[in-house]
Amino acid sequence: MKKIFLAMLLVSAALFSNHAQAQVTVNLGLQPAWGPTGYNHVDYYYLPDVDSYYYVPNKKFIYLNNGNWIHSNALPVRYSNYNLYSGYKVVLNEPTPYLRYANHKVVYAKYKNNHGKQVAIKNAKGPKTNVIKKSGPVKGSPVKSNAKGKGNGKGKN
Repeated sequence: MKKIFLAMLLVSAALFSNHAQAQVTVNLGLQPAWGPTGYNHVDYYYLPDVDSYYYVPNKKFIYLNNGNWIHSNALPVRYSNYNLYSGYKVVLNEPTPYLRYANHKVVYAKYKNNHGKQVAIKNAKGPKTNVIKKSGPVKGSPVKSNAKGKGNGKGKN
């Protein structure tokens, strides 16, 4: 009986350790050149100037069009003059943040027209990873995500 219990315990521990390891990821190489420096993992950027999101893993912009969320390779034509390199990006590591758009629009309104306040990965001096921060919203942002890049936006940084 002890052997069966021990075997079950070892299998459970192995499964748990694999799950925990899978949650800690680095996607620095997937982030776009216009993304802000300092984040080792990013799921989404919220772009307050254009009330849109960018999903890093699929390289898709997400924006509202006639009440529907559109997933596209590019922003709509109405934002053709928007400069991704100078516009402010809020890092969000939470699932489907666009479903909380009404909240994000209010909370991050202060970042609209806040151009040139972040250094884009492309324009960083020295190694791109020299200022790695824990994943989560930008400094001073009231919504925080946990360092694993997962969660509901209420974890600790």
